[in-house]
Amino acid sequence: MKTIYNALISCKWMLLMTGMFTVCLTSCNDFLDEKPSKTASLVVTTTDQLQALLNNYTNFFRESNGTYISSTDDYGLLHPIYDARPMAYAMYAVQLATWDTQYLPNNVLANPWPEEYKKIFTANMVLGNIDRVTGSEQDKKQLIADAHFIRAYSYFQLVNTYCLPYTEQNKQELGLPIKKSVSFEEPAQRQTVADVYALIESDLAEALKIEIPLQQSGRLRHWRANTAGVHGFAARYYLSRNDYNQALSYADKALAEHSSLVDYNTEMRYGRTGNVPVNGVPVTINYPYTHDNQSDMTDMLNWKEFLYFRSLSHSSWWYVPSPELLDLYDKENDLRYEYHIVENYSYDRGAINPAYSYPGYIFFFKDRLPSGPTVAEMLLIKAECHARLDQVGTAMNAVNQLRAKRLKPGAAVNLLASTKDEAIRKILEERRREMPFTHRWQDIRRLNNNDYALDDVELTRQFYSYSSSSVERDGGLKTYTLPKNSRRYAAPIPQTEIISSQGVIVQNTY
Repeated sequence: MKTIYNALISCKWMLLMTGMFTVCLTSCNDFLDEKPSKTASLVVTTTDQLQALLNNYTNFFRESNGTYISSTDDYGLLHPIYDARPMAYAMYAVQLATWDTQYLPNNVLANPWPEEYKKIFTANMVLGNIDRVTGSEQDKKQLIADAHFIRAYSYFQLVNTYCLPYTEQNKQELGLPIKKSVSFEEPAQRQTVADVYALIESDLAEALKIEIPLQQSGRLRHWRANTAGVHGFAARYYLSRNDYNQALSYADKALAEHSSLVDYNTEMRYGRTGNVPVNGVPVTINYPYTHDNQSDMTDMLNWKEFLYFRSLSHSSWWYVPSPELLDLYDKENDLRYEYHIVENYSYDRGAINPAYSYPGYIFFFKDRLPSGPTVAEMLLIKAECHARLDQVGTAMNAVNQLRAKRLKPGAAVNLLASTKDEAIRKILEERRREMPFTHRWQDIRRLNNNDYALDDVELTRQFYSYSSSSVERDGGLKTYTLPKNSRRYAAPIPQTEIISSQGVIVQNTY
């Protein structure tokens, strides 16, 4: 029978291990259909083998989280786009964008559960083998910290997707299955939200012992755990817990090690253009140079703001910016709007008959956005924490340090605020301009559960009704709302995972 790990470990993952480990399995189909034998062996003998496993960033950098992409007010689920090009929105995107609970459990696309548990499995493999391999004690310390970091990061992604926000009222609610080993006998029952956060904090404490710097031999080594990257994640984590002093401290530590920003005035440029015939007339679409390479990772690995390399991945290739998000940009002066908001992108996605022009948000190729800790994120955390602590001048200096590298020189660069409330509002708007899609879901969860009512967010949008398989336009538009304290802030767990666990994993209640 299948177990939780049968669903979590794919054939592709196992094939990546060959050549490094001896895997006693007869075939991919047998592996997926049958519980692995207790005699199945993964032979690891040296720290070099474990280092090679963690050096393979392709196993870790991608984050396929549809909730982050489609469930916030950064995303535009717009009926005029659907009317012009119904294929622009897959059914899972419609379900995520309207906070569905009825149909979404049966949709496995854009589901980060198996992806993140594979990373957790790999981290546990390292931790489970560290005492029996040969190698230096320094290498072992590095691997231990790295594995704890990977596990903490993945559990943070999962708990922010499938569980209610951490509060006194919610901490005993259902959390996640906690896996600390590669044993198939380890219980798969969901532990509490409090238990999951306790594990994240414990793993983070171990990760913070890392001594490997971000920069080595003149190169940023951001695809592996490093001091700046772990400090950056700690800043993100404590911001999510509304612990502004701790978040500020870790953001400062990350910035003290690495603070280089990409200057959009001198270092950003256009790349290859696209040309699409619309009503018989060719339309040119301008992309940033970071769009040009789908498979070549050079631009991503050379993005000098990364403290830790992760990217949000969207299989439909269209991050649809909402009108609300677009309205936040200074369209004349903000170079993020010039380069990342790609006009007429809807033509690229097939909205040409009838023709309907709407932009897309583009960063790395059509499908990837930076989601790991970056210098820009640290400056925004620093700015927000100072504002929350009523240090308005220092807060605005921090956010304007970022804006100086993103806007054309001139009066528009510096944001001004005379009160704490004004500073918080402007900094939160800047977070959306700088990091759309990647951080907004986590932000809304924390903003709705802090002790500051002015930043609360209620999500509302209008779209058609739908069934499990199709959108129903005949009934007209319907209003969908996600209230502040909705239980839908925990996304449904895919039914495939519940079935694979033989019912041990239980669904969220709504």
